[in-house]
Amino acid sequence: MRNELGAFFCNPVFWAGFCGWMIASLLKMASNLRRTGKIDFQYLVALGGMPSAHSAMVSGLATAVGIQNGFGSTLFVVTLAFAVVVMFDASTVRRATGLQARLLNQIVDEIFQQHHLSTQKLREILGHTRLEVFAGMLVGVAAGIAVSLSFR
Repeated sequence: MRNELGAFFCNPVFWAGFCGWMIASLLKMASNLRRTGKIDFQYLVALGGMPSAHSAMVSGLATAVGIQNGFGSTLFVVTLAFAVVVMFDASTVRRATGLQARLLNQIVDEIFQQHHLSTQKLREILGHTRLEVFAGMLVGVAAGIAVSLSFR
C-alpha cells in the first residue's frame, strides 16, 4: 500500500492534472487580487471564471496520458473523451444553469419587493464561457507537456 501511494505521487499524469488545475485557479485568484486588491483563497475551489480550472485539469491529464502512453493508445482516447465531456458540460449545461439562476434571482428580487420571502440567492456563476473553457484547455495542455517533460 505504501509503495502504491508513493507511485501515485510520482505519476506525471497526476501532477499534470493537478498543476493544470492549480495554475488555472491561481490565475483566477491573481485576477481577482488585481481587480479588488484582496486575496481570496476561495478561487482555489470556486466554479466559473477565467480560465476554467476543470478544463485545465482534464486537458493536462489527457495531454500527459498522450505523451506517456501514446496519442493512439486506448487510454488517451478515454481521457480525451472524458476531457471533451467535462469541457462541453462546463460551457453548456453548467453555464445554462447559471443563467437560469440569475433569472430566478431577478424574479425573487421583484417578488420580494411586494411580498415577504426568503432573500437567499442562488449561485449564478456555475459554468464557463467557451473562451474560459478554451483558455483552461490551453493551460492544461501546457501543464501536461511541462510536467511530462520534467519527468523524463
